[in-house]
Amino acid sequence: MAQTRETELYPPIKAYLTARGFDVKGEIGAADVVACRNDETLIVELKLGFSLTLLHQAVARQRITDLVYVAVPRWKGKAGWRAFKANVGLAKRLALGVLSVAPDGSVQCHADPTTFTPRKSRPRKTALLQEFDRRRGDPTTGGSDRNGLVTAYRQEAWRCARYLSVHGATKGAVVAKGAEVPRATRMMADNHYGWFARVSPGVYDLTETGAAALQTDRAAE
Repeated sequence: MAQTRETELYPPIKAYLTARGFDVKGEIGAADVVACRNDETLIVELKLGFSLTLLHQAVARQRITDLVYVAVPRWKGKAGWRAFKANVGLAKRLALGVLSVAPDGSVQCHADPTTFTPRKSRPRKTALLQEFDRRRGDPTTGGSDRNGLVTAYRQEAWRCARYLSVHGATKGAVVAKGAEVPRATRMMADNHYGWFARVSPGVYDLTETGAAALQTDRAAE
């Protein structure tokens, strides 16, 4: 059965730590669980789910010992696993350990409390800075709904559409130069927004959808 009270997490956690040579006691001071083994002091905070309160409590216990864990019931379903995995990542960044308790009482350790240095992603940083450099102006307010986000790609597509609206059907290479969009031919061929129509090899024209976008997508200028 699923745990419905924090106290139901205590027996499995105590058994888990006892099997590893710890002397375990509950509710010592402000800590839910305190375990001692030789010179080691380990603290576990129990909650029925991840929360800021749980993390605040666990971080506060780091003033006592570096060996601080949080323990929560095992996740349910794929969505539960995704949320749990993200919370484990957050706990690692806070140098906290993570334990989960299954309905059958088994305990699994997902992270130990060690210093965490996040691995930087060079491709992600490169993509971020490329988008920053390519985007003209600052058309989207931070915190806006991402469905209406004006990306550099959309701005470039809009400039291609505007060029075609003035000059009519044009070769992609000419649009690339005139609209200042190096990838114009590829962009019009992909036709992500439905704004372009290929009228002959390498030549594109504006669709009705593209013409309408020029009237409504002023933020893309």
